[in-house]
Parts: sequence; C-alpha cells; structure tokens
Amino acid sequence: MKKRWSIVGLMLIFSLVLSACGGFSGGSGDGKKDTKGQTSLNINIKTEPFSLHPGLANDSVSGGVIRQTFEGLTRVNSKGEPEEGTASKIETSKDGKTYTFTIRDGAKWSNGDPVTAQDFEYAWKWALDPNNESQYAYQLYYIKGAEAANTGKGKLDDVGVKAVNDKTLKVELNNPTPYFLQLTSFYTYMPINKKIAEKHKNWNTNAGDNYVSNGPFKMTAWKHSGSITLEKNDQYWDKDSVKLKKINMVMINNNNTELKKFQAGELNWAGMPLGQLPTESLPTLKKDGSLHVEPIAGVYWYKFNTEAKPLNNVNIRKALAYAIDRSSIVKNVTQGEQIPAMAAVPPSMKGFKDNTKGYFKDNDVKTAKEFLNKGLKELGVKSASDLPAIKLSFNTDDAHAKIAQAVQEMWKKNLGVKVELDNSEWNVYIDKLHSQDYQIGRMGWLGDFNDAINFLELFRDKEGGNNDTGWEDPEFKKLLNQSQLETDPDKRIAELKKAEKIFIDAMPVAPVYFYTDTWVQDKNLKNVIITGTGEVYFRNASFE
Repeated sequence: MKKRWSIVGLMLIFSLVLSACGGFSGGSGDGKKDTKGQTSLNINIKTEPFSLHPGLANDSVSGGVIRQTFEGLTRVNSKGEPEEGTASKIETSKDGKTYTFTIRDGAKWSNGDPVTAQDFEYAWKWALDPNNESQYAYQLYYIKGAEAANTGKGKLDDVGVKAVNDKTLKVELNNPTPYFLQLTSFYTYMPINKKIAEKHKNWNTNAGDNYVSNGPFKMTAWKHSGSITLEKNDQYWDKDSVKLKKINMVMINNNNTELKKFQAGELNWAGMPLGQLPTESLPTLKKDGSLHVEPIAGVYWYKFNTEAKPLNNVNIRKALAYAIDRSSIVKNVTQGEQIPAMAAVPPSMKGFKDNTKGYFKDNDVKTAKEFLNKGLKELGVKSASDLPAIKLSFNTDDAHAKIAQAVQEMWKKNLGVKVELDNSEWNVYIDKLHSQDYQIGRMGWLGDFNDAINFLELFRDKEGGNNDTGWEDPEFKKLLNQSQLETDPDKRIAELKKAEKIFIDAMPVAPVYFYTDTWVQDKNLKNVIITGTGEVYFRNASFE
C-alpha cells in the first residue's frame, strides 16, 4: 500500500529491534483475560492513516480502516473471492465488456440515506478527476474513457460509468477483464455519499455527522495520531451478521509495546496485517504454538529514483540490487519465513510459481562488482569511493531501520559504496517518494487483486500515481497493454513474464523479499477474514 499497505503499506512490515520499553518476555498472554462473549475488538493500526477518503487512500493503514467502514458493489468472502455486496445482482454482457449492477434494496448510508447508483458514479468520476490527484485513479482505467479523463485527454462525462437510475449502474470496459469483480471490492471503487460530499468538501477529515459510510461499521471518533473508534453500523444491509459492537483502533508505532499490550489483554490482536510483531519474539511465539504465519501476495523492495544521480545509471542500480544478501535478511532479520525476492511478482500469483527462483542470483557479489565497474566507467567516476554517499530512505519503524542498516553494511562491504540512512514519519516520507525527493526509498506492495498485472502496472507510466521511480519503458508498456487484450490465459501470462523480465533488466526497484503475515490473536476471536492479498475484514468476527 504504499498500499496498501499498505500496502500493507504497504506497508507494515517486520520490526527488528527491542525498544526502550524493554525486551520480549515470552508467552502469548491469552489467559490474561476472559474475552468469551466480548463485543469490543481492540487492535493496533500503528500510525495515522494517510486518508480515509476511498478515492484518496493508497496505503495499507487507510485501507485497513476503510474496509471496515465502506463496501463496494462486491465484497470479499471468507474464501477470498468476490461476492455481491452493495449490489444484489450483477449482469455481464456476452463480450464481457459491459456490467450492469443492481443496487441492493436496503443498502443505506450510516446516516440513513439510501445508497444509490449515482453515489458510485460520483465516487469513480471524482477519483478520475485530475484535479483531485487520486494516486489510485489508474485502478479505474479498465473503464472506457477513464484513462483519457484522468490524463486530461478526455471528458469525465464520456467515462463508461452511468447511473441509469437510482438502482442501476451500467459500466462499460475497454476490454474483457476477468478480475473486474475483484476490483469492485477494492476501496477506490467504493461509493461516496454524493449529497454529503458536494455540500461538505472536507467531509472525510474528521469523525462526525459528515463522515458517512455504507459498510458494517461507522467511524464515531478519530483522535488524529492517537486512535480511531468504529461502531456497528445499524444501517448496514447485512447488520445481522455483524457481531462486534465496537472496534477500538490505537496507533502504537512500537512493535514491542504492541505485543506487550496483547500479553496484558489490552489488545486482542498483535501483528499483521494492521500491526507488527517484534521479530525477536517470533521464535518463542512459534515454539509455544501461538504464532500464525501465512504467505501473502506482497513484495518488499527498494525503489530507485532513476532520474537522480547515480541511480540514473542502470548498471549502478543492478550492482546495488545484486549485492543484497536477501537470504541473510530473511533468516537473521525478519525471521517470519519470508521468501527472498529476485523478481517483482510474488510466486503466489497464477503462472508465476517459478518466481521463488527469480531472474538473478541472490547475493551475487561478483556480478554486482562487474555492473558497478561498468556503471562507474559510464559515469566517468574512478572508483566507488569517489561516489558521493547515497541516501537510503525509509519511514520511521524499527523493522525498516534494521533492514536498511543491514543493506547499508552489505553495500559498503561488497561494493565500497557509502550509504547514509534517512528516516521520516509516514506522511512526510510518502510525500518525498511521490515528489521523487529521494534517491533510494523502501516500499512494500500488497496485491490489490489476485492477478500478476497488479505488481507490474504500477510502473506502466512514468507519471503513474504509485510509480515514484521516474522509469518508463515503451516495450514494457506495450506488453502490459497487449496482455489486457489477450483472452488466452497462457499467452497472457507469457506476455506478463516478458514484461517482468524487461522490468528486472532495467531494475527501477530492487526486490528484497516476498511477504508473509505473522500475528497472534485472542484464542476466543473467530471468523476474521484474512485474504491472500493481505486484507482483513472484521464484519463476521466474534468472541466465542
């Protein structure tokens, strides 16, 4: 998320050092408090969300909140598959390019207003309006006319989404998109109460009467940089399935403190996908049987600003990427059974299981030095020691700091490259990346839907909302576009693999590892939905 993960932001990943609050003492803490029949869930989301506007959110923290408070035309079920959500009926044309959604009777906003087809049309076109600077607008490019409208080459009125009436939404796509119903469960596709949004421009910035949502929970309090309180939304069409009355979300950006609060019974969940466990606790938690570990479709990588010296040289980028000892990071630092990544697309994606091997060898110092020498020659620099120190940036977090320290040492030892570490709080950091005010920056990406293109299309366009690298390649772009027209699944995967090879050869990012989710939870907490793309839903959760 970003993303996600925000990714999960994106990216909430593994904490690695003990904090000033003290070390890990062991034990799961499940017996501290009897939670059977409890109706309030206490969790940690680590930090302030980037935005709780579905059209502006683009990280895992924001997404983790929005998925509880909003609902799209479809929603994700316990099997991780899309099912009818706010739409009770979905019809598809024979050519697979036109979808007709019927809005469910009884679908209401938290203030009692009916959810209408106009609310969806408004929300999608709002995100596509270039004046609103939605980073995730490109997720709507599958819709006819969407890309043209977002890039200023077309009109919003020509976008292929139209409210035929209050109950009927007609959507025309550029091409058949087999995963479109997965997309309609994603937060950029969620509705916005048109009446409220047009009247109150800043409706999404605070809890209150103007912050209305249509999901299983509604936000009733938001103490910025402190906590968020969600309560059951009695206007939700499926309210009878919602057992929790309240979700208390705290913002503790210290992984050791998060675990201690879980052990003390103050939290019912610690760890991914919204929080994070301290890495040093994982062996003990695994040994006592309380640790949950699940592979997910996500990748941790370092982005290169390809327009900043010396990262504008592909051989310098490749030298840095090849000189990372990923296996050592996974074994000794993250310790969460992650998979070293020498590719961009996680092996969990259909057709990409060979990506456990990747496109190059891990910790290939010999080849890295060859690339370095070639790059230095092209730059007219005599040796690595003559290069100015390269700045490696990350958002403030023990995990990111420890990984960055390890990589800093590897680059110094293997290549003789000087590296300065630079950390800043999430909101400041993400602005740096989006404005390309960095040299090398860490980021994680969790799949928004279960298709390999989701990990490649980030870099389709230089100015794309989540690209941040300044890299663009016409052949790469051509292959991605061709894959959208290809109806043969095997041929489509082949095209995506060709695109991935171009991407790795150009190395605008250095992949580090593929994610796993690691967490502990209250033994009485049941029916939480966690998907293979790292999303979490609490609408069916209960303490039994």
